[in-house]
Amino acid sequence: MTKKNIENARNIAIVGPYSSGKTTLLESILFVTGAISRKGSIKDGNTVSDSSPEEKKRQMSVEVSVASTEYDDINFTFLDCPGSIEFAQETYNALVGAGAAIIVCEAERERILTLAPLFKFLDDWEIPHLVFINKMDRAKDNFNDVLNALKNISSRPLVPQQYPIIKERELIGYIDLVTEQAYQYHAGSNADPIPLPEELQEEEHITRAEMLETLADFDDHLLEELLEEIDPPKEEIIKDLKMELGADLIVPIFFGISEQDFGVRPLLDALVKEAPDPHITADRRGLKTDGTGDAIAQVLKTYFSTQGGQMSLVRVWQGELTDGMVLNGIRLGGLYKLTGSQQKSLNNAEVGEIVGIARLEGIATGTTLTNADKKIKDLPKADSLKPVYALAIAAKNRQDEVKISDALTKLLIEDPALAWEQNSDTHEVVLWGQGDIHLQVALDRLERKYNLAMTTRLPLVPYKETIRKSTKVHGRYKHQSGGHGAFGDVYLEIKPLQRGEGFQFHETIVGGVVPRQYIPGVEKGVVEYLVKGPLGFPVVDIDVTLTDGSYHPVDSSEQAFKQAARLGMTEGMSKCEPQLLEPILEIKVSAPTDYTSKVLQLVTGRRGQILGYEPLTDWKAWDQITSYLPQGEMHDFIIELRSLTMGVGFFDWQYDHLQEVPEKVAQSVLANMGNGNGH
Repeated sequence: MTKKNIENARNIAIVGPYSSGKTTLLESILFVTGAISRKGSIKDGNTVSDSSPEEKKRQMSVEVSVASTEYDDINFTFLDCPGSIEFAQETYNALVGAGAAIIVCEAERERILTLAPLFKFLDDWEIPHLVFINKMDRAKDNFNDVLNALKNISSRPLVPQQYPIIKERELIGYIDLVTEQAYQYHAGSNADPIPLPEELQEEEHITRAEMLETLADFDDHLLEELLEEIDPPKEEIIKDLKMELGADLIVPIFFGISEQDFGVRPLLDALVKEAPDPHITADRRGLKTDGTGDAIAQVLKTYFSTQGGQMSLVRVWQGELTDGMVLNGIRLGGLYKLTGSQQKSLNNAEVGEIVGIARLEGIATGTTLTNADKKIKDLPKADSLKPVYALAIAAKNRQDEVKISDALTKLLIEDPALAWEQNSDTHEVVLWGQGDIHLQVALDRLERKYNLAMTTRLPLVPYKETIRKSTKVHGRYKHQSGGHGAFGDVYLEIKPLQRGEGFQFHETIVGGVVPRQYIPGVEKGVVEYLVKGPLGFPVVDIDVTLTDGSYHPVDSSEQAFKQAARLGMTEGMSKCEPQLLEPILEIKVSAPTDYTSKVLQLVTGRRGQILGYEPLTDWKAWDQITSYLPQGEMHDFIIELRSLTMGVGFFDWQYDHLQEVPEKVAQSVLANMGNGNGH
């Protein structure tokens, strides 16, 4: 079997915010490298990536797509990642297997902030990354202003490798800062070398000097050359760029107009010369790349076809995968090179390759795969994002209800950012995700792949109720219908407890007025009643004491005393001033400092209680606001938070306690129940 030269492989993730032009850039790369003969467009729904019906319907990426091509003897695998924050889990899972990432953004200073979570993830994982400033024909800000905005969110120094040539506000070419050669763009062909524009010579010289000074911070020899005013050779600069990009010490900057293929070839040239080969990425994870050792791979993404077949997108980290090999006890159902929706069979896959593996049944995204006989240490994987948006779902066809659990299980394997629960309080199936679009895509998949059409509504809030005052009550159950009758007689004392104390039952029976064998029936009757109190909700924080009663030697039974207790509770609870309680969540909202005041207003405007705020650890100019928020106010909280913070704000939450519902809100909740709208 012919061994491939893994030094000639590059895995590149294309990331960036929604509408920045990632898919268009990939289409241009595939066209320029000859992988496709004609470029598709998102509008026409015929791009190599964004091939699923859900993506075509919304004209946006909703899952990771793969495309392979060759350029200058380098085998490239590109991972086109979704830009919407609602599909960030897809992006993070894929980035774990990438050798480098291209961050695509627009030349719009205000929108640069939307890149902050991406920069943070890439820096935390030490994934080499460069920036491609796209749509320069629609630039709202000048190049230097955009660079300054990028500097504010990057913890690594920026290194522009090009300087724009702009004429009458139009981008017509660029200056290569490594060679100091100027080029003019031409539609459909390579840019032509042109003399360096005289009016840009000073700016080019300053920008190039800054580039070299940044590189010299990591190279003593280059520093000596600069101090001695020696112009370093081009080969030395490229070597430094490769070493420092591969170590995630710098962030090179490129630009262009991907729709017209402008800037795409220089970007590819830089990836050939500077992007790290698989050795470097694997070495950083402490893995062998010399062909020895057990096979080790990792699942970056899982797909299910409409026929139900599972395809796992896998990065090979160590050793070699061969068709028919057994990984984690499962025999591979085939190895494939993936490009969009196309598959090409492979006999083997080596270190650095990203391939599809069929029928890895039950293997989740992020799983470490190996053929080793002994247990190996799992490779690190991206943290799971906590769901922040929910819908209650039900099958349109009642006969389909038996299919829901199996279909949702597969859906969660394909998309780990989803979660679902059978809520024990509200008796609903609740689907959780990262936002409304995320859940709508999931529901579309349920219908398309599993023929499972669903209805949706807002999830019910699991309100509870309690009491404010005590009472004593008598409950008697007497029933006669021929033969033995039924008789139970109890006296109960009902008292409120402190919040969080739950339910307590006591008895102070003396003299056997209620025989011992019937007392458990009394407690059962009380417990059964508490499932639905006078306001219509489960009752909590209540103490019930059986103080007295009487029995009949023939007609009494545990069941009769249970009924007597229920009757007593029904009569007594309405006298105890029932009160509605709502679940309160502790939420930690993270947002750029510039938006902190708006976030505070958002929380307090939803009846939230601010507990405090402080700088967010390891984030540049971000705050974390901690507060209590009623669960009833949470449903679209994430939508408004993102709207206020240019899409980058996020929050974590957990249940904290129950709290009395304000009178006006309680009246509204109870009125909605009366209107048949649930709770």
